[in-house]
Amino acid sequence: MTAISPALLPGAPGFDGSGIDGGLYTEITRGARHAPWLLNDTVSTWSAFGLALFAALMLTAWWLARRSDSPMMARALATPLVVAMVYGVDMVVRVAVREDRPCRSIPRSFTLESCPARGDWSFPSGHAVIAFATAAALWLVERRLGAVAALAAAAMGASQVWIGAHYPHDVAAGALTGVALAAPLTVLATRGTPWVERARKGRLRPLLVTAA
Repeated sequence: MTAISPALLPGAPGFDGSGIDGGLYTEITRGARHAPWLLNDTVSTWSAFGLALFAALMLTAWWLARRSDSPMMARALATPLVVAMVYGVDMVVRVAVREDRPCRSIPRSFTLESCPARGDWSFPSGHAVIAFATAAALWLVERRLGAVAALAAAAMGASQVWIGAHYPHDVAAGALTGVALAAPLTVLATRGTPWVERARKGRLRPLLVTAA
C-alpha cells in the first residue's frame, strides 16, 4: 500500500508566506482594527458581494457589443469563459503552492472575518484573479467598461488585505495572473468571429445584433 505524505493531507500545514510581507499585512490589518465600523462594514460587504459587479459588467459588455462588429462580440461572449479558465489556473497554483492564510501563520492577527479553514490556501488571491481577469478582458472589448472594472479590481484586491484574508503578495500575484492570462485569451477569442457572423444571421440574431 502506498504511503500518503503528511504534507498532502487536507489538515496539514502549508507554506508560511509571512516572511515575504507579513509586516505590511500586519500594518494594514492594524489600521482595520482601529477603523470606523462603517468603513469596515463597507469593505467587508464589498469583499463578499463585489464580484457580482464584475458579472454585471460582463453582461453590459455583451449588450453593448450588439452594436459592434463580430470580432468585438466574439470577445464579449468569451469573457466569462476566459475568466473561468484563468480562475481554474489559480486553483491549480493554490494547490501547488499551498500557502497558509495569514491569519493562521501570524499569531493574534486581526481579521474582519473568520479565518478560513486550513486547506483553503491563500496564494494567489482568487478574488483578485477574477477581478483583474475580468478587467483585462473587458478592456479589450470596451475601454470604458475596462476602466471601471480596473478601478473595481483594485478596490477588490485592497479589500482582501484589509479584511485579513490575504497577504499583499497574494493580491499582487492574483492581479498579475489575471491580466497576464486573460489578455491573450481574449485576443485569441477573436478567432470565434466566423461563428458569431453565422449566428448573427440565424436564430440568435436578436441576442447578437441591435434591432434596427
